[in-house]
Amino acid sequence: MNTVKKINNERLSLNSINYKGYHPGDLPNTFGFIKKESQTDDGIITNFGIKDWFNYKGLTYIKI
Repeated sequence: MNTVKKINNERLSLNSINYKGYHPGDLPNTFGFIKKESQTDDGIITNFGIKDWFNYKGLTYIKI
């Protein structure tokens, strides 16, 4: 059984894991992709994005 505890207006705890809630226009730049590679002078840099989230009461929650 899942246990949800509201910490404050934008944070909650789901099964003892803390999440931060974002409004749709305020999502971080790394949201919604798995991996992005970019070429620089030093070589190839791999950036990993946020691929796991859930929506609850109008906010998108991402694990912190």
